[in-house]
Amino acid sequence: MINKREIFDKKSQIPSEGSLDNNSRDDAKNKGFSMIEIVVGIALVGVALLGLAQLFCLSVMNNARSDAMTNATFLAQQQIDFLRNLSADELHNLSLSPIDELMDINSDGTVDFRRITQIAASGFYWDVRVLVFPAVQAQAALDNLIANPSYYQVRADIGTVISR
Repeated sequence: MINKREIFDKKSQIPSEGSLDNNSRDDAKNKGFSMIEIVVGIALVGVALLGLAQLFCLSVMNNARSDAMTNATFLAQQQIDFLRNLSADELHNLSLSPIDELMDINSDGTVDFRRITQIAASGFYWDVRVLVFPAVQAQAALDNLIANPSYYQVRADIGTVISR
């Protein structure tokens, strides 16, 4: 059996028509974002994207530098392997003056690297030093490059000893 108190409680829970409209207007005002919240959100996303763009540019530059150093090291090692296959007389003839080469590694008609090879005879062995520079050093004086390679942005500086 339902008592009067339960009926009264149920009636008090049902909103009247006027209060229903007022609540719906208040709810509509509270739904969504304000213009300030949108602008702040866009600004935060913009700052995050700028940081990512800067990081992307930095990684592209580091990859290009790494590629240049890898190619330069390969060119230096290639020269040393070539010299290891020469006879003692051929090494002696090459030790008279440094070998200076302009390298175009991708056959596009532009110089990519400058490779300088020094060979110093000392009895039955030869000290070999191979320096590889970027193309911007193509016009630099040979003596300056050999004397101060780090100043001229050497990409590879490899030394070894060849004996016969």
